[in-house]
Amino acid sequence: NWYTAYTPYQAEISQGRLEALFNFQTLISELTGLPISNSSLLDEATAAAEAVSLSMAVKKSKNCKKFLIDQEVLPQTLDVLKTRCEPLGIALEMFDNNDFKIDESVFGILIQLPGKNGRIWDPTSIINQAHTVDAIVTVAIDPLAQVLIKPMGEIGADIVVGSAQRFGVPIACGGPHAAFFATKEKYKRQIPGRVVGQSVDVEGNKALRLALQTREQHI
Repeated sequence: NWYTAYTPYQAEISQGRLEALFNFQTLISELTGLPISNSSLLDEATAAAEAVSLSMAVKKSKNCKKFLIDQEVLPQTLDVLKTRCEPLGIALEMFDNNDFKIDESVFGILIQLPGKNGRIWDPTSIINQAHTVDAIVTVAIDPLAQVLIKPMGEIGADIVVGSAQRFGVPIACGGPHAAFFATKEKYKRQIPGRVVGQSVDVEGNKALRLALQTREQHI
């Protein structure tokens, strides 16, 4: 008898909605090879910006204010990164994956696969170089490309982001396409958005719930 505009968000009566999100998280984790995936980000560019924020938060070094970006990054992602990073005092620099250099002032890097020119390449050596200075590596990937190549998590990526448009959602069908954001277990407290988990209810049945939510962010 009691129903408000907010009631559909309550886990008790929205098990089907939560199951869809739980399935989405599971799919992304299996594709990327990373254990934690969230269920609520707006688009790929926003997800990349959140990856920069997470990278800076876990690095915790005041001397590291530089973030390196693949020169083949998608233009809309670059624009969002510029907007988000300027007030934070983060210096963005482009890198050529054929001539990659990194130093202690860098807290993270972003690799785009495939890039704006559609090229697929092996980022393993760049990921390894970045980890020598403890930089956090984010890979923005096309999920259908990820079907065909080794999971980015298995080759060392700390964060993997991308757009779910490639799963068959028509362009302009309901606005922006949901992004995905997957990361390592140790960064689960910094992951943006919501994480749906499976638990057991008072009667011993499996039940879905919001397991972790760092901040309110509905889509």
